[in-house]
Amino acid sequence: MKLLSRKDIQASHLEKWMEVCFNEFESSITNKIRLFPCIFGVKGFLKDQLRYVFMEEATPKNIAPYLKKFVNNSRQYGKYTSLVIFEKPDKIETLQVYEEKFWNILKGLSEIDELEWPQDIPTELDNPMWEFCFHGEPIFVVCTNPAHTLRQSRRSSSFMLTLQPRWVFDDILGTEEKANVSFKSVRGRLKKYDFIDLSPNLGKYGNSDNREWKQYFLDDDNRSLQQCPFHKLK
Repeated sequence: MKLLSRKDIQASHLEKWMEVCFNEFESSITNKIRLFPCIFGVKGFLKDQLRYVFMEEATPKNIAPYLKKFVNNSRQYGKYTSLVIFEKPDKIETLQVYEEKFWNILKGLSEIDELEWPQDIPTELDNPMWEFCFHGEPIFVVCTNPAHTLRQSRRSSSFMLTLQPRWVFDDILGTEEKANVSFKSVRGRLKKYDFIDLSPNLGKYGNSDNREWKQYFLDDDNRSLQQCPFHKLK
């Protein structure tokens, strides 16, 4: 069981679907004309601090050992690290199907997590301080999939998860000034990248009107989400 670096992938003979998925990811994140919105992800890619996993099916059971290993070693990879999970492409489903699948994965991961939920993170999703946690680590999660047409920043050729430890944001956005500059940059890129206005669900962690779970899986019609599929994950 290995978490792959970019150099590992470039030195490997991948299956065709793996090669296609990674090449699409690389071309999107390194595009010099159409700038990828997540500036932290771009830096992580260029510095080879991201780690990658390819799997036939993204289930909680399949993801858990890789995520556990990533959490245990994440600080060694660099301050812009994330775990990127590519699932083998299958027939394209609706956004609703992918959304249900996504939340069932997070719920399943929480249920098989070997460690208790961190005491300083609330378990109720309807709390501005909530964040998904696994193996004792708060993690911001992003789901991309093939069903997106308008929100291109959340589109990929396969069902894909990006998991970024909360400490990455804490390190980079250590001051209010740094946070404001970064958020302004990301939002500016999103406006140019997507074929839809900014989602009303985007916000800053800890703000009273922000709910992290609303940002994990964004829709293509900018509806303001009112309720998560789960009150608690664990």
